[in-house]
Parts: sequence; structure tokens; C-alpha cells
Amino acid sequence: MPFEYVGEVEVPMTPEVVEGDLLDQDVEVIVNAWNRNIIPWWILLPQGVSGAIKRRGGIAPFREVTRHGPIPLGGAVLTGPGTLCYKGIIHVAGINIFWRASERSIRDSVRSAMEIVDREGFLSVAFPVIGAGSGSFDQDQALDLMLSEFAVMGSDAKATVVKYVTNSQQ
Repeated sequence: MPFEYVGEVEVPMTPEVVEGDLLDQDVEVIVNAWNRNIIPWWILLPQGVSGAIKRRGGIAPFREVTRHGPIPLGGAVLTGPGTLCYKGIIHVAGINIFWRASERSIRDSVRSAMEIVDREGFLSVAFPVIGAGSGSFDQDQALDLMLSEFAVMGSDAKATVVKYVTNSQQ
């Protein structure tokens, strides 16, 4: 569905932007900014959001994502949550084979993840800032791209974008 309708007016999605830890969000499903799933996860030693998911949720989601095979750039797949308290994890291929994010990969990742959210009927989802970690994209620019992509979408789900803040930034 491209837009939610309120009366006769189209209402674009406007996610809440918060600072904090993605894994502390009170949502049904989270998004993991992943790669194209070409190199086995156990060789990569997951970092950032993926590393936190592995530490707190175990390796089951990564074993499951491996079974999906290569993911197109900007594509997404749904796995179980491991031992995390969510209904699932949506892994998006936000970075290319050279570990770089692009405007296209960020926008397509948002769209692909929201297609899964809507298809599966999830009511809430939390995203990291896609491409801002291992993808080497400027966090503010990546966030702006994500917000502009949400603005042309509609969904019944509540979306949150979590800006990760290190201790030195607090």
C-alpha cells in the first residue's frame, strides 16, 4: 500500500527518530543492516548491529539468513529472532561487496524491509541508520535518505529509526 489514507488525504510515513540501542526498542521486529550474504557470516565476525544481535540473540538468525543465499543489493530477508524478544529480524543488504553503502542501497533497503513488515502484518519495526556503520556512509546523510524514502511510503506499522550513540557522543 503506497499511503495510509485519513479521510481523503494521503499521509506519508514519518518514523520516530531516537538515539540509543536498536536492541532496546519496544517493537515487534528489528532490521539488521547486513551485507549481500555472499561471504559466510562466520568468516565475517559480525560487527555493529550484527555483532550485537549475535552476542545477545545467538547465531541462529545468521545460520537462517545463510540458507537464503545471496541477497540482491537493497533486498531483505526475514529470519527468526534467535533468543531476542522480537517476532523476527529483517536482514537488509545495505552494503555492496566492497562494504560500501550507496543512496540506492539505503533507499532500496528501507523499501524492501517495509514490504516484509507489511506482508507479515508486523505492527512496529525499528531500523538502524542503514549504511552508516560498516557501509561508511555519513550517518546524517543516510538518515536523510531513509526519511525521504519513508516519506513516499505508507504503512499501518509504526517505524522507528535508531541513531546509535557511543559513550563519547553522549
